[in-house]
Amino acid sequence: MSESKSSESKSAARYRPETRLVHSGTLRSQFGETSEAIFLTQGFVYATAEECEARFKGEDPGFLYSRFSNPDISMFERRMIELEGAGAARATATGMAAVTTAILAPLKAGDHVVASKAMFGSCRYVVEDLLPRYGIQSTLVDGLDLDQWKKAIRPNTKTCFLESPTNPTLDVLDIGAIAEIAHQGGARLIVDNVFATPIWQSPLSLGADVVVYSATKHIDGQGRCLGGIILSSEAFITEHIHNFLRQTGPSMSPFNAWVLLKGLETLAVRVRAQTETAAKIADALASHPKITRLIYPGRADHPQAATVKKQMRSGSTLIGFEVKGGKAGAFRCLNGLKISRISNNLGDAKSLVTHPATTTHQRLTPEARAELGISEGFIRFSAGLEHADDLIEDFVQALETV
Repeated sequence: MSESKSSESKSAARYRPETRLVHSGTLRSQFGETSEAIFLTQGFVYATAEECEARFKGEDPGFLYSRFSNPDISMFERRMIELEGAGAARATATGMAAVTTAILAPLKAGDHVVASKAMFGSCRYVVEDLLPRYGIQSTLVDGLDLDQWKKAIRPNTKTCFLESPTNPTLDVLDIGAIAEIAHQGGARLIVDNVFATPIWQSPLSLGADVVVYSATKHIDGQGRCLGGIILSSEAFITEHIHNFLRQTGPSMSPFNAWVLLKGLETLAVRVRAQTETAAKIADALASHPKITRLIYPGRADHPQAATVKKQMRSGSTLIGFEVKGGKAGAFRCLNGLKISRISNNLGDAKSLVTHPATTTHQRLTPEARAELGISEGFIRFSAGLEHADDLIEDFVQALETV
């Protein structure tokens, strides 16, 4: 691979995000390809036994085995590092592999985790059900209540975890304030930044220690493949993440890494367009008589509008709203849509709608869902790249059936 391109990559940090998303981390072969090549190889060969030994000792920085090092995966990691402003990163097979690894890898039996109650159902499973099986205690708090974070911290608390904006109710938690509480208690803060995307929010600059993404969402953005990534300091990645991934194997496919590299090239363009569309739809639906509650981080009536203004550069591609008539009303609205498709995914070029109570958060008890504001009539909408007026007209006609 070209050494000159590596030096170019290091100098790319001075460029703006849109430029980094196109050029950062690119490694070119001797053929000088424009688009990144796909290295669909399981392993690598060595010119001599001495070179092989040096590679495995870490004295030679080349690639070893695609379970933990591959040119495409390396390019994806480097591009995300330069976008996020992190010291290092490791890609994973899925977003949940990233979350689980970031939380579990640094911990041991006897440690304690504090997490916000408002999070994706699978994340809550990891914190609430999985960790205790390995002797790691957990406490769930109202993420908006800083006093609850302070009271939950114990001498053995090692990690705090949150999403912001939250899935699916789009609460916006004060990352800087929670990071300060975590650090005062000797803990690290991990932030799932999927709903904000790296375009609109930078958790590491706000005080977080680790940021995780499901690259399946906006980073791919076109419904093609799965992926995840963990970004943090070089010390955290080296000490806690690298060997865990190497030995346990939740590896990203080289082909998926290549697809995600292509997705990154258009991330800023797509997220901006989707955010503009989401804002227009939120404004159009906010006063609709069939909608009893609408939440959008870009609106002045968002419950945490001051926090949004403080830590986010714009709103989100997602909207949450509650339809009259409970589950029956929500289902009539969903079934009446002709453009937006029913799916549990988000961040796609196609607009998608989800009924969280029966999908992403169905494993929670009715009481737990009610506590989080996930009613039977609540719908999560992810704006795609269609024309905003077509989507608004589609919602209006669907809401007529409610």
